[in-house]
Amino acid sequence: MWILIISELMVFGLLLAGYSLKFIEAPDLFLSSQAQLSRLIGGLNTLVLITSGLFAALANEARKTSKITLTRGYLAITAAFGLLFLVLKFYEYSDKAALGISIETNSFYTLFYLMTGFHAAHVIFGLLILGLVSVYSSRENIQTACAFWHMVDLIWLILYPILYLVR
Repeated sequence: MWILIISELMVFGLLLAGYSLKFIEAPDLFLSSQAQLSRLIGGLNTLVLITSGLFAALANEARKTSKITLTRGYLAITAAFGLLFLVLKFYEYSDKAALGISIETNSFYTLFYLMTGFHAAHVIFGLLILGLVSVYSSRENIQTACAFWHMVDLIWLILYPILYLVR
């Protein structure tokens, strides 16, 4: 799992490097496109993922004390917040589509959709892992799933300010 986590962080690092290069090429385009994003939705998604990370950590701690039912409850709450993240992301994508904004609109939106879409795919994969380890809930499985989930949180904590806030 650690090899997967490190390789995924490297992929996101390359995407962020590409974003930086494209930003340098067309700062006005990036700033005007960024201004069309909802800081509120991005901020809510940040709170949702931070909260999900808290419950993942609580699940990990509960498992250390062999509280399986509590562990599964915390994993379910973690997953619920993960699903809420995806609902908010779908709403944001739908809102942009209604305005005629797509992955082909400009280089900012190409990178925005690639990075946030790739991140959303990781959220979906993380939800599958959480479901799997809630059934096969050994300490190692819970710890591994939570490590992956925290990587997903970490990536969003980097993407949010870069895509939504830094001007």
